[in-house]
Amino acid sequence: MLVPIIQVLAVDPVMTADGSNPLISVQPNALKFVFELEKPSFCDLKVVNNTEHYVAFKVKTTSPKKYFVRPNTGVVQPWDSSVIRVTLQAPREYPPDMQCKDKFLLQSTIVPPNTDVDDLPADTFNKESTKEIQECKLKVFYVTPSSLGNSEDEGFKSYSDQAPDSNSAVQQLKDERDAAVRQTLQLQQELDFLKRRRHRRNDTGFSLKFALIVGLIGIMVGLLLNFSFSSSLSSPAAVPTVETTTSPVEPSTTEGIETPL
Repeated sequence: MLVPIIQVLAVDPVMTADGSNPLISVQPNALKFVFELEKPSFCDLKVVNNTEHYVAFKVKTTSPKKYFVRPNTGVVQPWDSSVIRVTLQAPREYPPDMQCKDKFLLQSTIVPPNTDVDDLPADTFNKESTKEIQECKLKVFYVTPSSLGNSEDEGFKSYSDQAPDSNSAVQQLKDERDAAVRQTLQLQQELDFLKRRRHRRNDTGFSLKFALIVGLIGIMVGLLLNFSFSSSLSSPAAVPTVETTTSPVEPSTTEGIETPL
């Protein structure tokens, strides 16, 4: 069973030697993480530039392997702000007495105008330089999911309450997408069926036309043949002529026979 955690407050920003206001202000003034085993947690810090100068900042921690800071170095324009996200890596075990001794240090200093973070010298935050470097120390505390009861923690609760609704909305969108895909496939199948049916009709019409043309040609050929055959029968046939030769009959004479009168 998780033990309730006592909140550890952050140390206020260090003032300058002459008592002037700090270059930057940090909101919130403490790092708070929802502690759960095997689950990462994050906390956002808002860094506000309170001056008319360009201010560079750098984040350091006593436990760099436990936290992921982005960006850990940056430049804030005059009267502008920047957000730093600090992520607690997924813990594998509970700390002793559930108390966190980790600390964060936020350093800030004035840089020349239009300075980019890639243009910062390596000794920008070196305390031995002549530049004025201000520091803001932040401590860390853990809260358990069951101890989220104050107004600041209501955001976590509302997020967890809205998660099922978000999941249901996502599921509904997926169902609608699947239904649309199925309907599209069905319409595509119907379109293919109509195309095949139309193709078959076109083939049938072609066959009928071809058979009709062939039949007409056959009928015409038959009529022509019939007409030609009929014409040949109705014409007179040539009768062959036989030449006969008649030889003159000579009077026969009979000797010694008298014809009676």
